[in-house]
Amino acid sequence: MILLDNVTKYYPGDKSPALNEVNLYIQPKEFVFLVGKSGAGKSTLIKMLTREERQTSGRIMVGGIDYDYLKRRHIPHLRRRLGVVFQDFKLLPNRTVYENVAFALEIVGVSNHEIRRTVPKVLELVGLADKGHKFPSELSGGQRQRISIARAILKDAPILVLDEATSALDPEMVGEVLDVMKSLAQKGMTMVVVTHEMGFAREVGNRVLFMDEGKILEEGTPEEIFSNPKHHRLQDFLKKVL
Repeated sequence: MILLDNVTKYYPGDKSPALNEVNLYIQPKEFVFLVGKSGAGKSTLIKMLTREERQTSGRIMVGGIDYDYLKRRHIPHLRRRLGVVFQDFKLLPNRTVYENVAFALEIVGVSNHEIRRTVPKVLELVGLADKGHKFPSELSGGQRQRISIARAILKDAPILVLDEATSALDPEMVGEVLDVMKSLAQKGMTMVVVTHEMGFAREVGNRVLFMDEGKILEEGTPEEIFSNPKHHRLQDFLKKVL
């Protein structure tokens, strides 16, 4: 489903790589968490998957698409295979909840009939069935993030990527977003989540990857990572965040 083979990324002017010979394979229906301190390379890895950035070297394949042969005109097709949720919501303030979600289908040419059939189901899935007429400014941060998740899963994308989806939320709003993510994981969606919510990663993840200085230094089940960390940098990281 997702393959990174010896992927390295240098940004212009940097002497050290943002990603340093990263190897990663994520199977269908896995729920994988990326954890590590700020600047570890987690968001750069996400940008590799969404093709916001190109690798300096190495090979990337997502959903059977080999990025070495991915032409610019095919990038929108790739992104339709990925549902992406960012920390800053990216909602249209002058559109209602319903219209924000429907817009994700309109731009890829879905018929009005299909939009009317699909959007209410997705809003119900994320617990916003009664908020379709509201505008983003009338909602809490947690509710706005649930709109972002609704848009991401609308396309029936086989992979959902969340980059610090709860970091902009007040603590009391985090739980409602995590509940939605948990329900999606239980439905068998492939998910890659960058997070600072260690408790959530420990509770529902299939696999946890610890990154530092552009490398995956340790990976394993939540039990292995949180209860029996081996790498000294992971041990130090967990002492600070747990």
